[in-house]
Amino acid sequence: MKRHFLTLADFSRRELEGFLSRALEIKALSKDGGQICTLKGKTLGLLFEKPSLRTRVTFEMAMRKLGGDSFYMGAHEVQLGEREAIGDVARNLERWIDGIVVRTFYHEVVKELARYSSIPVINGLTDAVHPCQVLSDLLTILEKKGRLAGIRVAYVGDGNNVANSWLLGAAIMGMDLTIACPEAYEPNPKILQAARQRARKSGARLAVIRDPSQAARNADFIYTDVWTSMGQEREAIRRRIVFKDYQVNRDLVRKARKDVRVMHCLPAHRGEEITDEVLDGPHSIVFDQAENRLHAQKALLEFFLGESAGRRKT
Repeated sequence: MKRHFLTLADFSRRELEGFLSRALEIKALSKDGGQICTLKGKTLGLLFEKPSLRTRVTFEMAMRKLGGDSFYMGAHEVQLGEREAIGDVARNLERWIDGIVVRTFYHEVVKELARYSSIPVINGLTDAVHPCQVLSDLLTILEKKGRLAGIRVAYVGDGNNVANSWLLGAAIMGMDLTIACPEAYEPNPKILQAARQRARKSGARLAVIRDPSQAARNADFIYTDVWTSMGQEREAIRRRIVFKDYQVNRDLVRKARKDVRVMHCLPAHRGEEITDEVLDGPHSIVFDQAENRLHAQKALLEFFLGESAGRRKT
């Protein structure tokens, strides 16, 4: 059966470790000028109903650097479920290309596309989860610390799709994750429940609290994201009021470990969820994190689109 990359919950710790290990190998080879053409002759379709900088560029460049090709389809070109049934789109694309990256609003759209597709479907983002982002975040932490188990991460802000995927990633990899968010802005309760089940097996510690200062205490990493995500623009004014005490600033960073690293999945709304002095300061690894989207996604594409896809195990 063809596998898809829809959520981190579908993968074991060993499999995620395999992706991360290969991503580190690929990154080292690329820094040394090595050529990796494992996807020569393969084509990836990028089906995006939401705009993107990092997701689009890193997937396009990943395919190019692995010897393959890609093409982009914007929201008005396909109109999933409107101009054409999602299943019909899947059954057309599988005749022409080797894989699909989807960036859309509703998670059910990605699930339905995968249900009908005989080629791999990779979730580039939905309102529910953002697995590619958190996979690259795990790569960045592994690169900085040499391990994931027991690492303490404080996530400060909205319990959005990134927070949901962080719960799953931390639970699978045995990390300590504390999410500080306002009441009524917690992560998805079903995802939190699933993450806690995985945490019992891995030894991870997960908490959702209100106080960002408490979350930051002794943290190895402080992580944040925008207060207002795409599709929530009408809520922006209210959210700025609700989240005003959840800014990652110098005072909050001082409550963490002295060598704390600050992460943000970008784009950043400077002066809202994070200050300039932190984002551009010595604790920030935000652009290392952005770079690693390329390397993590190379590993994903190689696994799902390579000649041994469907047979290979990490």
